[in-house]
Amino acid sequence: MPKIALLQMQSGVEPDANTTTIIDAARQAAGQGAAMLFTPEMAALLDQKRSRASDHIVREDESQVVRRVSEAAAENSIWIALGLPVAREEDGRWANRTLLFDKNGQIAARYDKIHMFDMELDDGESWHESKAYCPGEKAVSVTHTPVGHLGLTICYDLRFPALFEELGRRKCDVIATPAAFTRPTGKAHWHILQRARAIEASAFVIAAAQVGKHEDGRETYGHSLVIDPWGEVMLDMSGEEPGLGFCDIDLSRVQDVRRQLPSLANKRDIPKSTPQ
Repeated sequence: MPKIALLQMQSGVEPDANTTTIIDAARQAAGQGAAMLFTPEMAALLDQKRSRASDHIVREDESQVVRRVSEAAAENSIWIALGLPVAREEDGRWANRTLLFDKNGQIAARYDKIHMFDMELDDGESWHESKAYCPGEKAVSVTHTPVGHLGLTICYDLRFPALFEELGRRKCDVIATPAAFTRPTGKAHWHILQRARAIEASAFVIAAAQVGKHEDGRETYGHSLVIDPWGEVMLDMSGEEPGLGFCDIDLSRVQDVRRQLPSLANKRDIPKSTPQ
């Protein structure tokens, strides 16, 4: 039964400081027997001032964050799911990415956030992620990890069931949903959506989150979660402070739920029809 660690963060505008927090968490997590560490969306850099952030958003092969986290994974023999902005290798455009490092520090997978967070709330809060970031184009899952078959998503992806349906079709055991949810949207929808996605995919959902008032002025909801395939909350780290949380993942629970409620096996394609 693998133990995992979730790092709830209050990331700032300096990647070096954020990376030190991640490395310290990796050391603590490994010391307490965790096989994997999950970090939030944009763990390495959370800065809504894009002119300032641009100095730090570089290609993977130029990134000191990537180098340091890779070394931390190898030194502590722990898998790390890292959220960070990068400049894409093919064209230099920015991507909101998760990098998955194995226990040897090698990159086992990359996932670029597919759905861009473009919204206008009635309280005046607005976000236009697509003005700076290029969306990913494919679902990503990794077959052999300490938590079995792992599917990767990021934050706003949570609102798009088709992505989770695809990861469910691939029979993922666990789906990571790292996030930096706003307080208003988090209060309204965070727990409901996370539980729904776990139920739909009959999989564990692991949601490491940003929390609190950040250096760039934004406020995030926190409540890093682990949800089991039945939709039960196994871990909720609250919306108050950063910290490190732990949870044991019983992968036999996935097959138990799929045997009792075989919704993935029972699913049928809905035929297209012309409106009458």
